[in-house]
Amino acid sequence: MSKEKRKEVFRVIKYFLIAASAGLIQFLSFTLLNELTHFPYWPSYLISLALSVIWNFTFNRKYTFKSASNVPIAMLKVLAYYAVFTPLSTLLGHYLVDKLGWNEYLVEAINMLINGVTEFLYQRFFVFGKTIDTNKKALEQKEKEEIMNNELKEESATI
Repeated sequence: MSKEKRKEVFRVIKYFLIAASAGLIQFLSFTLLNELTHFPYWPSYLISLALSVIWNFTFNRKYTFKSASNVPIAMLKVLAYYAVFTPLSTLLGHYLVDKLGWNEYLVEAINMLINGVTEFLYQRFFVFGKTIDTNKKALEQKEKEEIMNNELKEESATI
């Protein structure tokens, strides 16, 4: 496997680990709201979704995509995704839970899976696509790798 392919596989793994932690925040906040406030499905879902989006954006921007992009612009792009995803998933969830009687936790899990996959693709190729590996941490790592590669070349040249 090439170095770039390994790097991209690792990026996907990192994204989904961070997304899983955001999912945990979403699921726990949804459960608390659902059980303690007895709100209908949709307000509990919207509040928990907002909490997970903030978490997911912040950590994936910094650690997965290592982007130095303009934060407000990147956030607006993510807002555009959620301007489509949120109403669709809220209406679908409301219909499945309140009209068809599906379990709200099953619907929450389905929405989280759809969100995880579609948001990764959206962030990877649209939000951060041109600014991946441009933050300070990524540039320092690249510089270290270049120094190590140069040292290896010098060693092999002397042998």
